[in-house]
Amino acid sequence: AHGLARRRFAMSVLPIARLAVASPRVGALPARFAAARLAPAVARPRQRASSLKCVNVAPAPGASPRPAQPSHPKQRRGRFTVPSAGKGGFNALPDGTDDLIKKYGDTARATGQFIGKASGLANEKKGFKLKRGGGGSRGYNEGNGVFLLLLLNVVLFVLDNWMHLPFMKLLYLNHMHPQWWQFVTSIFCHANWGHLSGNIFFLYVFGNIVEQEEGTFGVWFSYLFTGIGAGLASYLMLPKGVGGVLGMGAAATVSLGASGAVFGLFAISVLTKLRLDFKKLLECVILGQFVIERFVSEAKMATIAGGVGAGGVNHVAHLAGALVGVFLIVGLSKILPPEK
Repeated sequence: AHGLARRRFAMSVLPIARLAVASPRVGALPARFAAARLAPAVARPRQRASSLKCVNVAPAPGASPRPAQPSHPKQRRGRFTVPSAGKGGFNALPDGTDDLIKKYGDTARATGQFIGKASGLANEKKGFKLKRGGGGSRGYNEGNGVFLLLLLNVVLFVLDNWMHLPFMKLLYLNHMHPQWWQFVTSIFCHANWGHLSGNIFFLYVFGNIVEQEEGTFGVWFSYLFTGIGAGLASYLMLPKGVGGVLGMGAAATVSLGASGAVFGLFAISVLTKLRLDFKKLLECVILGQFVIERFVSEAKMATIAGGVGAGGVNHVAHLAGALVGVFLIVGLSKILPPEK
């Protein structure tokens, strides 16, 4: 019966094969090729089985089953083509792997936090934030000290020059009849806008540098110490009055302005950068060349003008403020222990 069926099928296919060979759309194809296309499928050689076998790992009792991954022949990641991990493929992890990953992941996170704290990084909720100022030992509150100094100078200028309050004149350093508080208050007063604008600009630049190194207390102490020292030098070296006859009817000499304290910050900003660190030394050279140039210029003007130059510029206070700043840093370096 089987042989009869095969003969009947061959007889039914043979006319179709001949028709296909004679058809102009197929072309002059060999009869054996057309017959091969229309004949039933012949057993093809079996492909060689792959030696790689995927083993399904049964989940642990009570563990949630892993979701099935789509089976694709290949997945493309970037520029590389990697084989896909089908269901139960190489992505199947043995028991306990998740616990190991969690354990060592927590250990790595704790190690990173420890390194961050040791290197000066404060661990906050929103990430790491670098501590600023003095290598972390001296606080730096984002320039609050310099801001308060600038604000006080501007407020007193408004009260004196715009509102013309009469008691403001008592804050000037009167060389003929000095008061003790005038050595402090005079370094916050200014004669005009040009006098104020120049001083607050340099106070902002060099005051911030000092505050970054020494903190808020450091910049305030430096400003007051050098400013008072400049006022004392002016009182001792400049004449007590101007004009008059035989000392009668002379106008008292007054001193005011933050320029003496600013020159003190010039010197302090350079000396605080002087340490065995390439970055600090580079900053010291950049700041130092400017400060030395200003100091030499003031020394020449003081020699020519005799202490007070044109426009009432007090060159003595400028030089004294810079020298007091140098003595302050040198003295503190002898008293305080060296930084580690």
